[in-house]
Amino acid sequence: MLKVAIIGRPNVGKSTLFNRLVGRKTAIVHDQPGVTRDRKEAEAKLRDIKMLIIDTAGYEYSNEDNLEKRMWDQTRRAIEEADVSLFLFDARDGLQPYDEHFADLVRQSGKPVILLANKCEGKLQEDGIFEAYKLGLGTPIPFSAEHGLGLLDLYDALKEVEEAKPEEEIRETEEDETEDEEKIKSRPIQLAIVGRPNVGKSTLMNALLNDERMLTGPEAGVTRDAITVAWEWKGRKINLVDTAGLRKQSRVSDSLEKMSAASTKHAAFMAQVVILVLDADAVLDKQDLTIARQVIDEGRALVIAVNKWDIANRKEALQRLNDKLQTSLTQVEGVPTVTVSALKKEGLDKLMSAVFKVYDRWNVRIPTAPLNKWFQDVLDNNPPPLGKNKRRIKLRYITQAKTRPPSFYIFSSNPEGLPDAYLRYLVNNLRETFNLGGIPIRITVRKTGNPYAD
Repeated sequence: MLKVAIIGRPNVGKSTLFNRLVGRKTAIVHDQPGVTRDRKEAEAKLRDIKMLIIDTAGYEYSNEDNLEKRMWDQTRRAIEEADVSLFLFDARDGLQPYDEHFADLVRQSGKPVILLANKCEGKLQEDGIFEAYKLGLGTPIPFSAEHGLGLLDLYDALKEVEEAKPEEEIRETEEDETEDEEKIKSRPIQLAIVGRPNVGKSTLMNALLNDERMLTGPEAGVTRDAITVAWEWKGRKINLVDTAGLRKQSRVSDSLEKMSAASTKHAAFMAQVVILVLDADAVLDKQDLTIARQVIDEGRALVIAVNKWDIANRKEALQRLNDKLQTSLTQVEGVPTVTVSALKKEGLDKLMSAVFKVYDRWNVRIPTAPLNKWFQDVLDNNPPPLGKNKRRIKLRYITQAKTRPPSFYIFSSNPEGLPDAYLRYLVNNLRETFNLGGIPIRITVRKTGNPYAD
């Protein structure tokens, strides 16, 4: 598989090209320069060429230890790891000083570079294309990431790079992929890390990966897009997703932040397990509870990670967390709560152990015999009251309809009359009996058919 890094200064269309090659809108695209900050990776295919595409931050030079410097460090790592770089420049604007400075740095890497003159929808950009020869990166390809123009020429250039790649390297890659397919019997766990801005989500992800993969810093809102990284923990494959911080909806007015919030929610709702990261000094405030409820309503398994535990007032923080869980998050009892310090890499084993336990519960299927034995015992000990329509309710039997999350059907002669309080009682009892803490449980009451209807 060919590793391809997309590089260039801000706002030249790198994320648009990334989405074009991947075949779906996974990277946030906005008119504002500098939207992309972290490296975003995805597999893609251009005709018969299989690729791992890396979207990078726009190059902005800085000597200081600031966000721009950390963004450039991530871009430089992408260039070093890639087999080839796609260097984009804006043919409408022509060459800019940053383009020439960036080209000097790219040449020093010694890696193959394909020069793309982007935004070439018309003939007005010809001057910008000819000007690009002085970069010394070869013949520029007229291209339009927005409209898909120039893809055939890009394919030819990438094919040359692929054919020049050593055969041994290609064979080793293929062997590794075969071994992985044999080793992994089940699909990877989709694990998303969510929370408010600046609680340490990206720091936690870096701690788990044991790599400075994500940009971090004291600035709030560094992460803007949901970034997925394939990872393995003790032999189990995981797709680990870092997300942008979620603020109170009424405070979000900027269109870019709205796109970031939408990307975060999509990542969380598509995940199987969600880690909600809390700041130890402000556990489960109103925004945290809103995020937790949304995760549960979508049927995802939930784990709470209380971060910055190394500097917290521990006794007070735990008391406040337990009080909030009992009073404000009653939909799901037994949510696993793990204290961690992402900065010092403490509590990570306990966190991942909680993730796997709650994932197994989320996938559980209860056999019919013990399920109906439990159901009969519950009915004997606490029979259902008169229904909302003042009619006697007879609950006949229960069956599990599906897993992920566990969902059940109860069949009754009078389903519309069953009070909500009794349904909650059944859910809580089921959760306690079969150890289903931390996951949503869905019970639907259905009407039994009349056997003499015909």
